[in-house]
Amino acid sequence: MSQDIIKMTTEKMESTMEVVSKRFLTVRAGRANPSSLDCIVVSYYGVDTPLKQLATISVPEARQLLIKPYDKGCLAAIEKAIFESDLGYTPNNDGESIRIIIPVLTEERRKELTKQVKTMAEEGKVAIRNIRRDSNEEVEKQEIGEDEKKSLTDEVQNLVNKYNKKIEDMLKEKEEELMSI
Repeated sequence: MSQDIIKMTTEKMESTMEVVSKRFLTVRAGRANPSSLDCIVVSYYGVDTPLKQLATISVPEARQLLIKPYDKGCLAAIEKAIFESDLGYTPNNDGESIRIIIPVLTEERRKELTKQVKTMAEEGKVAIRNIRRDSNEEVEKQEIGEDEKKSLTDEVQNLVNKYNKKIEDMLKEKEEELMSI
């Protein structure tokens, strides 16, 4: 029973790591990356729809994204959604598709993106701490000896330390990527 708690805790922390990793991918580092558009939601016939469900997104050149919608009627809505996002992209609509030229990151924009990444990392750490709290509550509910409860809470804390270190390492890597020219 006690190993089930550790297994459940590990699984939840792994899924948190996946979420943090995916969120880090959405932050661009000066190159064209289709996943940077994952956060774009388009109002399509009154329904908020993720952009990747409405169009194919490709990278024809290193600093360019090409968006080809399945329905040409939603080009204006896609263009508007990209304008309204805080990505700093300027879409070019040619009537068939939308091209986005990725601008070179300024020092100010790099610092802004670094702050965003730090916030994402902190949110990941908060999620890890919430998982720890839930796991420790489960440990307290168990009808086992105090020594075993202490051992389990120590094991949960070791997992917390391990995953917080992983988040810190991912953060350092992303910061270096963003600050390199």
